[in-house]
Amino acid sequence: MSSGARSHTVPAADRVAMSLPRLQEMKEKGEPIVMVTAYDFPSASVAEAAGVDLVLVGDSAANVVLGYDRTDLVSMEEMIVLGKAVRRGLKTPLMIGDMPMGSYEASNELAIQSAQRLVKETGCQVVKLEAGGVSVERARAIIRAGIPVMGHLGLTPQTAVALGGYKAQGKSAKAAIKLCEDALALQSVGCFAIVFEAVPAEIAAAISARLEIPTIGIGAGPATSGQVLVFHDLLGITTGHMAKFVKRYAEIHEEMVAALGRYGEEVRGGSFPGPEHGYAVDSEELAEFRRYLDQESLVANSDWDWEPLV
Repeated sequence: MSSGARSHTVPAADRVAMSLPRLQEMKEKGEPIVMVTAYDFPSASVAEAAGVDLVLVGDSAANVVLGYDRTDLVSMEEMIVLGKAVRRGLKTPLMIGDMPMGSYEASNELAIQSAQRLVKETGCQVVKLEAGGVSVERARAIIRAGIPVMGHLGLTPQTAVALGGYKAQGKSAKAAIKLCEDALALQSVGCFAIVFEAVPAEIAAAISARLEIPTIGIGAGPATSGQVLVFHDLLGITTGHMAKFVKRYAEIHEEMVAALGRYGEEVRGGSFPGPEHGYAVDSEELAEFRRYLDQESLVANSDWDWEPLV
């Protein structure tokens, strides 16, 4: 770290494990809530060290980690593998498991089974599901089964096609009213928080003011209780087109490419590895080993019965 750089990590001694009561307290006191996604042990470890409040194992992993072009393609099995890795890197943030498309829509029974599996197999404390409508009933069922639920309204990537594509939602009075009704419905069935994605700031602010539970914004203005961004987006690991609401706090992709390029140059040029990157052997042991190699009958006298690998 350069002399002018500041550390943004939070000392371990100062970290307090996040809980739902603490989250509600932050909303009531007006303390901004910091949420970020994570998809593996390294990203979870970074989130832990930075002292964020909430970590979402998001289905956005489909795009930024697994190489799919849509979030609805990620499976429950893939989400579980990623969630297990994230759990190993977290201690204090509240871990949220995203329920992938197809894991809850069909019935309350399926929704409960999927939520239970996500919690039991990954160790997440709560789950998140998208949209209002039938999802409100699914959220109610999961909550009654004892698992806390976070809602997600506005642009819901799993159903983006039905929404007309990846664009802002709630821009008409009719659409804003539907957003408000869905948010109130999710609150009424017991959701502990709601994500608003790609919603006009004034609409998100007005709805948030009507809700008793925290709201987390992503492209929804500053008036929500907190903010969330995708780990790979905010660090500049993701390349290509970025949503309007993304702010890049680093350009890690460029740094990674440059570093790998330097590594390749040094390997090809013979400067890596250097003496400082190797291990020494005692001179007497080396001499004895070389005497062994110098035996002319080394191979001929070997009684090792071997067969070449095919």
